[in-house]
Amino acid sequence: EVMRLIGMTMLHLSMSCAVSFGLPTRRLAQRRVLAMMSTTPDDRGEVGFIGLGIMGGGMARRLIGSGRRLVVWNRSSAKSEALLAEAGNKSVRIAASAAEVVESCKLSYVMLSDQAASDAVYHEAEVGILAGLAKGGAKGEGNGGGEERAVVDCATLSEVWMQGVASEVRGFGARYLEAPVSGSKGPAAAGQLVFLCGGDRQVFEDTGVATDLGVMGKAAFYLGDVGTGTRMKLVANMVMGSMLATLGEGLRLGHEAGLDPDTIAEVLSLGAMANPMFALKAPNMASGTHAPNFPLKHATKDMKLACELASQLGLDAAAALPVASAATAEFERSMQLGWGDDDFSAVNERSPKK
Repeated sequence: EVMRLIGMTMLHLSMSCAVSFGLPTRRLAQRRVLAMMSTTPDDRGEVGFIGLGIMGGGMARRLIGSGRRLVVWNRSSAKSEALLAEAGNKSVRIAASAAEVVESCKLSYVMLSDQAASDAVYHEAEVGILAGLAKGGAKGEGNGGGEERAVVDCATLSEVWMQGVASEVRGFGARYLEAPVSGSKGPAAAGQLVFLCGGDRQVFEDTGVATDLGVMGKAAFYLGDVGTGTRMKLVANMVMGSMLATLGEGLRLGHEAGLDPDTIAEVLSLGAMANPMFALKAPNMASGTHAPNFPLKHATKDMKLACELASQLGLDAAAALPVASAATAEFERSMQLGWGDDDFSAVNERSPKK
């Protein structure tokens, strides 16, 4: 819900700023609002899903609930087995490898947590995604029925990495769409994600993909070539992380000044600074409870990637993004204190995790 409403706010601000500063608004027409489809049985064949973590697990369950039959693989088999036990073998088949997933399915979704995981899952000899594309060829002989294969990668990694992976996937004759998502654990489970897409437009406009995105999310944007979706996601998460770090500072200052944190949160909620992220995260920050919805280690990764993007664009990140650079340092400090696996609300912590 945090990212859902922040996304709405950012869309409103982007439209207002475009009008105010005379910026082109044509990309807004590339937004597609998604409606959740009915949960009738699906006759489109199996679809692949690689990565069943905090985000991927919720997304996969949304697809199963819509009637999709999934071929799944996860680096730790326990999550695949739990999904099979929950949904049954009519809805889930566990593949022996990522290669088997893309070899079996003409469409595969990928949701991996970081670049190390992506590197391993795409490139491992014989069992990686690229190995599967090589075995199956551009046109599937089995479930693909001769139709071109497609990979939809929903991870948030660097622009350069996504472009490299796209080139490798296309080298085997397959299509590639990057689709990082705006949202965390709750929106993933509720089908309220926002997909920020770049790459092969034919995949984005495919009826089957549109149906799936409608089950997993509420809106999708086609932004251009591979890398544009990543850029948008990093901008969104940079703003979000900077906001949360500032909230932490306010609560800390208020504590030192003898102010009640609940009252601080209420005051903020009644003014122009009201937003759902503050409403959700302020109590966690005040109580020191940080059950992970968006782990701090992933938020730190995204903050660092945003600053790196600025450098790649020829900017001095410290000068061009002074607030985000300072916030990134706060996230890195909390990482060093051992809070990486907790929610990113732990950016406010000042003591090592016990």
